[in-house]
Amino acid sequence: MSWCLYLLECSDGSYYAGITNDLENRINAHNNGTGAKYTRGRSPVKLIAQQAFENRSEASKAESQIKKLPKNLKPGFFA
Repeated sequence: MSWCLYLLECSDGSYYAGITNDLENRINAHNNGTGAKYTRGRSPVKLIAQQAFENRSEASKAESQIKKLPKNLKPGFFA
């Protein structure tokens, strides 16, 4: 099972980063209001970037790093 770090752009222009092992279902959950509390009032969301990781631990470490970045640097994290 592969894990994925993803970056979403919310309808208000803010970004949301998260990890999952089923990206399509997770994005649908965000858009249906059953995803993260942060995205519930900010849908629809659109996928900006994603990166695969071998395990959850590595994906979580990367998620922690991206959440510490200022907004303007978040999309560049995936470059």
